[in-house]
Amino acid sequence: MSDLIFHNFAVSPFSEKIRLIFGFKQLNWKSVTVPIIMPKPDVTALTGGYRRTPILQIGGDIYCDTSLIAEVLEKRSPAASLYPVAVNGLARTLAQWADTTLFWTAIPYAFQPAAIPSIFGNISAEELQAFSADRATMRGNMPRTSMGEAKGQLLAYLSRLENMLNGNAPFLLGAQASIADFSVYQALWLIRLAPAINPVFDAYPKLLEWMGRVAAFGHHQSEALSSAEALAIAKNAQDFDTAERNFVDSHGIALGEQVAIMPTDYALDPVVGELVIASENELAVRRDDDRAGTVVVHFPRVGFQMKRAK
Repeated sequence: MSDLIFHNFAVSPFSEKIRLIFGFKQLNWKSVTVPIIMPKPDVTALTGGYRRTPILQIGGDIYCDTSLIAEVLEKRSPAASLYPVAVNGLARTLAQWADTTLFWTAIPYAFQPAAIPSIFGNISAEELQAFSADRATMRGNMPRTSMGEAKGQLLAYLSRLENMLNGNAPFLLGAQASIADFSVYQALWLIRLAPAINPVFDAYPKLLEWMGRVAAFGHHQSEALSSAEALAIAKNAQDFDTAERNFVDSHGIALGEQVAIMPTDYALDPVVGELVIASENELAVRRDDDRAGTVVVHFPRVGFQMKRAK
């Protein structure tokens, strides 16, 4: 099977979610370090404009968004499932809440001045300003959460999560870890990294123990790969993950039409290409790039929007 090539950077919470899933599933992977801010020319060559981190590359197939990446890894290694049958729907729903509501509550709390050195290391004032400007561009018109609101809401959510662990099960939904555990963990991870602010967890001992259990999965085995090497792999790819899926037409758009796909919330950078997959859970386009060659870029349906390209 083709290598799992993971485009990520060290302090990306959503990257940490997938790195821990590699550990959970004991999957070897190749790590391409991407820039933390734009421009990202090699990422753009692969995705056609999608700029969020991380992405997963398998040959010439490019998978965007961690909800879809997790599904791909589940197919690669179905043992130790991320979606235990008894809690499948609940796990997916809790994961979606964590990747959106909990994440955007925790992020303003995490980026307090006292926490910045623990998160970014010796970042200069100019670099921090560039990072802040880049993220402001990504968020666009998304509402901003004040520190007071973020702290109040975070404490309420931590209390609810602590309550979920009161039955002494090791993970949020029982004896087995699920996609919910990795999604909730990533939302809280940056706070956990910063001693100046992580005492917020001290009132929640079961949650602290749970965080330790999730972190213990580790990242398994990875080796570095350059972005140039990743581009070459994409350009030389012959086979693509476009096997027939059930066609679900919710837009009145046929396979083969030119479409634009982008997120529904932030980083609204459209990816244009020929629609090759429109299934219940997935959308994908085939596109050509001078540097990456022919690639197929995959997205989950939930959290993304599609329209005909102009």
